[in-house]
Formats: sequence, C-alpha cells, structure tokens
Amino acid sequence: MTATRTLNIGLCGLGTVGQGVWKHFGRMRPELESRLGARVVLHRASVRTLSKARGVKVPASKLTTDPLSIATDPDIHIVCELMGGTDIARQVTLAALRRGKIVVSANKALICAHGAEIFAAARRHGGHFLFEASVAGGIPIIKAVREGLVANRFPCIYGILNGTCNYILTKMEELGAPYAMVLKEAKRLGYAEADEALDVEGWDTAHKASILAWLAHGVWIRPEQMIVEGIDEITPGDFRNAAALGFGIKLLAIITRDFGTDEIVVRVHPTLLPQESVLARVSGVFNAISVTGDVVGTTLYIGRGAGQDATASAVISDIADAVALLLHGKGAHLMGEEGPPAAKGARLSPPQRILSRYYVRLTVADRPGVLARVATVMARNRMSIASVIQSPSERAGAASLVLTTHESDERSMRSALRALAQLGSVREKPLLLRIGDLGS
Repeated sequence: MTATRTLNIGLCGLGTVGQGVWKHFGRMRPELESRLGARVVLHRASVRTLSKARGVKVPASKLTTDPLSIATDPDIHIVCELMGGTDIARQVTLAALRRGKIVVSANKALICAHGAEIFAAARRHGGHFLFEASVAGGIPIIKAVREGLVANRFPCIYGILNGTCNYILTKMEELGAPYAMVLKEAKRLGYAEADEALDVEGWDTAHKASILAWLAHGVWIRPEQMIVEGIDEITPGDFRNAAALGFGIKLLAIITRDFGTDEIVVRVHPTLLPQESVLARVSGVFNAISVTGDVVGTTLYIGRGAGQDATASAVISDIADAVALLLHGKGAHLMGEEGPPAAKGARLSPPQRILSRYYVRLTVADRPGVLARVATVMARNRMSIASVIQSPSERAGAASLVLTTHESDERSMRSALRALAQLGSVREKPLLLRIGDLGS
C-alpha cells in the first residue's frame, strides 16, 4: 500500500461490553493495525450519561448522548451497536445500514425481533451486518456455521447458551442448594441481572436459538413459536433423582430438522443429559454447543459465553472482519446478508411429531392406590412408564413420585399432564423435564 487508509469506528453504547471493546481494542490496536494494513481509530462513542464514572478513560470530546449521530456520521465507517434493547438499537442499525455502513452487533434480541428487516436493509443499501457476539459470547459459533461448516446441512444443533442458568444449575447440583438461594448468590456475584426473568425463564436462550435456526436453515422462528421453559421450578431433589438415573440437568436450546419430511423443531427447556456426555460436564458460566453436519459429523464448541472480555473478543473479531471487507471486499460476509438458502417448504413440526423421553415429578398424597391411578392416566394418554422413584416429600402426608417414560410425543405428554393435575391425589403442579438422547 502506498498510503495507509484510516477507518473510524463508532460505539453506540459504552456499558459493560462497550467498555470491554474500548479497553481491549486500545491495548491491541498496534498489532491489529499491522495485521489489517490500516489505521483503525475508535472515533466516537455514545452514552446515556456523560458524567457517569467508567472503567475506561474516554476523552470527553469523543462522547455524545446521541447514538443516531454516530450512525449517520459520514466520517464513521463501522458502527458497533452495543446498547441492547430493540427500539433505539433498531433505529441506529437501520440508519447506519441505509448509508452503506458496516454494523457490528451483540444484540440477540434485536436480531431475533428484526433480523429479516435488518438483513434486507443491508442488501438494499450495500451495508453489512456482523453479529458474532450475539450468540455464545466468545465462542465463534456464527463463523463456524457460516464459514467453516458451509458444506454441511445441519440435522441437529443443541447447546448451553446462557451462562446465568448454567451457573445456577451447576451450583444447585454441587451444593444441593435451592434455586432461590443460588439465584441470590448469582446476583451478588454479577452473574444474574436484578430482573432475572429473561435468563431463567429461557427467553434469552430462545433469542439465540432463533439466530442459530436462521443461520442453519434460512428461516426465522420466533420465540413464541418454540417450546420455551425455564429453570425456576427445578429443586435439589430433581438433581438427586437425575443422578440416580444417570443424568445431569442443563438448560438447552435444541434445533433439529428432518430433511426427509422437512420439519423443523426449535425448543428451549431444562434437559436431562447422560452424565458421561460432554455437555453434562460443562459447568459454571461456560457455554457449549454441539453442531452436527451431514458431511463433517459432530463438532463441539466450549468457552465463556458471556461477560465483558468474552463478548468484547467477539466484537473485535467482527471489527477486524469489517476492516478486511472495507479494504479488500472480502471477510466474514462469505454468505452475505442472505444467510443460508431458505428452507423452501420447511415447516415447524406439530406437537404430535416432536418426540422425546420424559421425566415427570409429582407431589401426591401418601396413601395406597395413588400410583395405580397415576399409571392409569399415563396409559390412557399413550404414555409408557419406564421407571418410578418414590421418596418422602417435604409436605406432610405427601410423597414425591418421579416417573420416566419411554419415547412419546409432546401432544400426548401435555394431555397426560393436564389429566394428572386434575387428580385429587396430586397436591402440586407436575414438573416436566425432557430426557435428551442427543449423542454428545
């Protein structure tokens, strides 16, 4: 190069992730510039409050409270949307793409809600949208699916995609502690938000599952179209029962496609995994993803799925790809903003075609004949019982009854649960978990 080109970056949002990007980019800037062959400058950043104390030093002249001014600034080539939310973040993203800029985002909720619109805007106006940090933090799963595994179709992708839930479940299992106690500790350590609902009810994982389903199959599946269940009703007793059966418990996102019928299933729920499986042993705030391709077979990805450093690593990776794209017309856009070819004719599987084995926990009256009545209800709903565990309950005059089933379907299981809940001998709402026969 006879002259070194200068490329300017704008950060919309200077919270935990934004500060991580500012800190690590500043530290490694000389090496990055040497690799990329360009001068790369953190030009401006938008914040909510100018006077707020931050963990990184940013000159006041580089700060603004107007994120749209960064999206529309002609001197900024790469816009990093790190604000979160789906309102202002959408406006900023579309404003930048309409000016042909490259947008880097860590915002899974935005992509899940407005991905089709965002990618259409990128195509129409010559912009690009990079989003490695939106799923599994520092694990490069987006690049793996889009680039490294491009020769494959994907019959099954599943994994642990929420570090908060994995931390809570790990500590419940290790300590035999109740959910509420571990959640309180997770909040104290900063692993859980003040309002934990998005994480523990499964919706954060569902947003990420939606993105992975689009990457793998070219179709947008909204969380409300999925089975989405959380972890807040799991007890230490469930871990003891699972262990007795040879399982651990993890919150999983599971994306499957039957290429014979072209039916797709996307679901998020606590799952019993065999103790010897790799994912059952992934602990704490780590994430893990198993990707099965029809050519390569099964590949596994494990690493930190959240936090400042892991997410900043993924954002900076996308920035490097954006620079390569601007300088050389190539980079992480191998599949462009088109994504994979749309799965023509693909459809969501109906409940009667979603198959699993099941774990059902009932709190029942401790008296003769109860198990027989429960077994009758299961048989009437075409549910075959594989095993039974009975143990005392904390409730006076009650017992805990745990059933596992042979393979059945979601419609039959839901019908059985409704009937069980109506039995006079059943004292609490039944708990349903699925048993994962997923192979890794």
